[in-house]
Order: sequence, then C-alpha cells, then structure tokens
Amino acid sequence: MTLLARAPGRHDSPPPEVTVTDVGPLVVGRNVAEAMALANAYLKDRQEPDGWWKGELETNVTMDAEDVLLRHFLGILDDGTVAAAAAERIRSQQRPDGPWATFYGGPGELSATIEAYVALRLAGDDPDEPHMARAAVWARQHGGVESARMFTHVWLAMVGRWDWEKLPAIPPELVFIPADWPLSIWSFACWARQTIVALSVISAHRPARPLPFEIEELKSGRLARGRRLSALGMALVGLDKALHYYQSLPDRWWPKRMVRGAALREAERWIVARQEADGSWGGIQPPMVYSTIALVLQGYPLDHPVIAAALRGLDGFAVDDETGRRIEACQSPVWDTALAVTALLDAGTAADDPAVKAAQDWLLQKEVTVVGDWSVKRPGLAPGGWAFEFENVHYPDIDDTAEVVIALRRALADPSADASCRRAMDWLVGMQCKDGGWAAFDADNTSELPTQLPFFDFGVVTDPPTADVTAHVVEMLAGETSTRAGHEAMQRGLDWLSCHQEPDGSYWGRWGVNYVYGTGAVLPALIAAGVPAKDPRVADGARWLIEHQNDDGGWGEDLRSYVEPGWRGRGASTASQTAWALIALLAAEERDHPATKSGVEWLVRNQTADGTWDEPWFTGTGFPWDFSLNYHLYRHVFPLTALGRYSLGTGPRPKGGKPITG
Repeated sequence: MTLLARAPGRHDSPPPEVTVTDVGPLVVGRNVAEAMALANAYLKDRQEPDGWWKGELETNVTMDAEDVLLRHFLGILDDGTVAAAAAERIRSQQRPDGPWATFYGGPGELSATIEAYVALRLAGDDPDEPHMARAAVWARQHGGVESARMFTHVWLAMVGRWDWEKLPAIPPELVFIPADWPLSIWSFACWARQTIVALSVISAHRPARPLPFEIEELKSGRLARGRRLSALGMALVGLDKALHYYQSLPDRWWPKRMVRGAALREAERWIVARQEADGSWGGIQPPMVYSTIALVLQGYPLDHPVIAAALRGLDGFAVDDETGRRIEACQSPVWDTALAVTALLDAGTAADDPAVKAAQDWLLQKEVTVVGDWSVKRPGLAPGGWAFEFENVHYPDIDDTAEVVIALRRALADPSADASCRRAMDWLVGMQCKDGGWAAFDADNTSELPTQLPFFDFGVVTDPPTADVTAHVVEMLAGETSTRAGHEAMQRGLDWLSCHQEPDGSYWGRWGVNYVYGTGAVLPALIAAGVPAKDPRVADGARWLIEHQNDDGGWGEDLRSYVEPGWRGRGASTASQTAWALIALLAAEERDHPATKSGVEWLVRNQTADGTWDEPWFTGTGFPWDFSLNYHLYRHVFPLTALGRYSLGTGPRPKGGKPITG
C-alpha cells in the first residue's frame, strides 16, 4: 500500500511516498485478544471504590508557578515546603537551552519561562545559578518581561513588579451591562467570564504585595511589539483609554464612589454565588486563583469559610510525588469514567459487570439538576446533563453529557438512568446553536467583539460550535431519535458537519489535537447517524487519515498544527491519536485496510508489560496552541476501545433505512 505523508514544516513541497506492509494478528508474541484482555484488566484495577476513574490532567509549569505566587500574595508561603516541592517539579521541566515549554517537546515560551523563573526565585534559587542564568538570557533574547502575555503582567503587577497603568482597565461595572448588550460578561465563554469578573475586582483594587527581590535580569529594555489591530480593535483601544481615565478619577468623587462600590459588591456576590461544593469555581484553575484573590481584596479573611474552602480546593488539585509538586488545571472524573465505560464495553466486558454497574451508579449521582449560567441564553430550558469535574453544577457541558449518555445507553441502564438520559437529550437539543452545531458550554456564544479586544492575548474567549463536540452529540442523538425534536436536531447537526469539513477531508479538533481528533470524532458520528461509508464525507475523512499514517504504523499530530499548516496530521505516533484514527477507520468500514492493520500492530507492539501505553505527548487541548493538556487516561481508554472495535466489531455501525445525506 502506498501512503502520502506530509513532512512537518514543509508547506508546499510534494509529500514523500511511504510504504506500509500488511501485518498478521501476532506481534512480538502477543496477539490482539491478549493485548485487549491485558488492557481490560489494567483499567478495571484502577477503578476507584465508588465507581469512577480519573487520570491526571497534566499541564505545564505555569500552574505550579502561579500556585507559589498565590501563596506569596496571600502570605502563606512562609514555611517553604510548598515552594520547595514546586521548585523541584519546575526545575525538572526546564529545557536544556534555558526556557520552559507549554507542552512536551514544544518550543520555549516566554510567559511560562518568566513565571517559572520568578517562582524559583521565591523558592530560594539564586539568579547566578547556571539554570537560572540560562533562563534569564533566553527571556531577554525573546523580548523579556516587556513582551510577556497579559496574564503574566497581571501576576507581576500583583507582586509589585509591573505597573497597573500598563494593564487594560477591566472595570467591575461590567457586571451591570445587560446580558444581550455588547461586551457584557455573557459575551464571553464561561471560562473567560468567570476569570474576567474576578479580574475586574482585582483591577479595581490594584494590589501590590512586592516580591523580596527585583527582576531586572528578565527585562530586555525593548518595547513589546503590539499585534496588528483591526479598525474595531483600534476602537476598543480607545474604549480602554476612556476606562483608564475613569479609573484615575478620585475615589472620593461621589458618583464614582457610589457606582464603583455597588459594582464591587455585585461582583463579589456573583463570585460567591458560583463557588462549587469542592471550593472551586468552574472546576478550573484560573477562576479559582483569581476569585480567591478578589474576595481577599474585598476583605474576606483567610479563615472565612469561602476562602478556606477555596484553599482546600486548590490543594485538591495538587499532585505530590517523587518529581515534586504540580497542579492540575482541572480534573476530569466524569469524562474519564464515561470513556472508561465505553472502552470496557467495546472490549467485551458485559453490561452487568460490577465495574460497569458501579460506574453507572456513580455517573447517575453526578447528573446536574439545577439551572446554571447557560440559562441566560436559554431561559425556560429544563436542566440536565453532566459536567466534566467532581463538582460543577453551574457549568454542565455538552461534550460530557453526550459521552455519558452514550455510555449509559450501552450499559443497559435501569429506568432511573433512562429518565436521566431523556433529560440530558432534551437539554442538549435545547442547547443547539442557531447554525445547527454545538459548543462546549453555552449556546450562540459567538460574538466577535470579545475576540477583538487587543489585550486578550491568551486563549479563546468565546465558545462557538466545533466539529468534535457536534459529532459527539450527533452520535448520541443517533440512538435517541424516538422524538421528532431529537431527529431534527441530529439532521441539523449533520448539515453543520457537512459544511465544516476541511477541503482535504479532515475536521478541525477543538478539544483534542487536532485534525486527527476532529476526524476521529466525526466519522463514527456520521456512520451512527446513517451516513453510508461510501459517502464522500466519510470516504474523504478516511482517505485523509490513511494518507497521514506514520511510517511506523501509528498516527500522531503535534500541537503546532494549530498554527503551522505543515504539522497537520503530523507528529510522533501516540497511543491516543493512533486509536482515534483506528476508531474512525473501523467506523468507515476499513477494517481490512492495510493501514488499519498496521495501526493495530502499532498499538499491540507498543503496549507496556502491565497492559497500558506510555504517552508523554500532550494530545488534549485547553486553548488551541496556547494551553495544552495531557490526559493520562487517554493513552489507555482509546486504545482499548480501538482494539475492542477491531477484534469484536463493536462501536457505531451503519443503520438500516434511508441514508441521511447532506
């Protein structure tokens, strides 16, 4: 078989030809059935007594550095224990040339390097030590503190090493803007909204709790190069100047005093009302740290129940082991448990197996039954669904909900599960966006204004529909089409997917890396919804995957594919990405294709002795390119799913009846 492969970084040159040979069922003494059985046992052994699974959600050293900075700001870093453990972890992640990257094998990143360096100095590392000197030289060569991202500047301002006047004005009065007005907090994605409200309080107070040292060695002495702005962006710069003028007015001026005081009280109320049962906000690190700081600035003592719960919640995100202390940006038990159930069922575990039953019972306990922030755009819609984390009732998400329903339906769940699935389906149908797609948390959160703000230079600030989330909902609805509303929603979702296929046949992946993830999600959904395997939408996607198989039989894609076209579908082979490609090819009826057999061989050959796979590469996405994730359970559940579907023929199959066309 001849495959076409594009070399990383080469945009226009013709791709080389790569030959992949057919393989048999036996590889290095272990066959597919044995590999599957070993992986099945490994997964069952790691189930928690309550029925759930959770793999570590590995990120980068900015989480660890900001934990140290937060403790300095709050005055609780005195004993040095946390700083020392965090410093051990941070040092271990430094690149030989001095900087820190934001993902495994990635290039140095300026803001991560500055935050890591400052945290190490707080832990006692001397700036003259070789590793510190290398970091400082690299930082200066790449623009220094002056060129860091806005959020790094916020941290430096809070510790007295950056001027608040150089930061954007984020007034707490934002909380008074009606939801349907431009630039209200509801114009932003839920993760950005929670962060912005907290930052508005911090920005109003402009705190400075200085570091015990200067950071002159990190300054380049050069002005940072601003990004090119649109006409709208320039207008928003003017708005920022006006807000700075308002900020400069004396607090004793009674109109400002009254309005600002009311805004701070409302922002405080808004923040407190959204704290979760585990002390977090939204179950993610940025709102947790900024909300904690905001409330402390509003006068909450450290022993206040809200702050005490927040600090316990932050400690619950810490992983302490022989490599030091590191912080998870989030935790994923609901997501991991749903994927684990699907993997077990695909690999032949019976639906009434105790492991499946325990997971089902735990998932049912985590159903969200209260109205959250999503209701601002969908008033009157009854709640339903699941969140990603242990506790996050304000922000159930569409992706988790779809995957949980798929898992519960396949587990032959009891009548109570049926009721939960029906509530979830109704909620998902109600959360469909106007254009027919689905986003992660909100409906129709697609305003262009937040994306034009010149000072938001990190991550995604809105929540538009994406192919991977839409595909998961379509796949779920394919088994829930007993209602007309569900069938119509599925059809609109299929139409959306048809319109968003890339010219080369692939699909862009928002929450996983990247085109391999998107294509791996969409093809099984199309098949489940009744699209024939010969349909161009399926066939072109399968062809794209086959063309991007690596020489060793696996698949991989680097994070740089989000910003450099030459990396699309290209990177070191990984277990999770190989599995995504196989899941798609199996759905597309390519089981006997040599590429599929080579991929299965890669999984079997690279399985570890204890039944799992090693995967240091980051294949999960927080913000495309800007913030990446390594889901430690991905390396296991997706290969197990792929092996099961290859060996047992489980998973989405073409449905009978009239095929659905785009």
